[in-house]
Amino acid sequence: MSLVYSTELGRVCPGCGQAVAQCTCKAKARPAGDGSVRISRETAGRKGKGVTVIRGLPLDDAALAACAKQLKALCGSGGTVKDGVVEIQGDHLDKLLAWLKARPEGWTVKRAGG
Repeated sequence: MSLVYSTELGRVCPGCGQAVAQCTCKAKARPAGDGSVRISRETAGRKGKGVTVIRGLPLDDAALAACAKQLKALCGSGGTVKDGVVEIQGDHLDKLLAWLKARPEGWTVKRAGG
């Protein structure tokens, strides 16, 4: 049985035994994609509620969170960043596609799915 909480450290990583904030085993780099940013709409596993999903943004975690904040403000809805994937609540595919294509970084943005 492994330790998951300590009164001194708070939540503890079961892999390395360090506090979650100082965990080194979870700090794995995301695999490099093919260079394309893919945007799609998904409802699977969300009780029928649609979300717009953006995968493949070549940003680090801090920049990805800042980009997600801009995207949420643009759409006027909520969202989250999970494992390098940005999820925006609702069907905002066309608006987000246009915004990502207009960025000065020159990302290749593709629509994925149906």
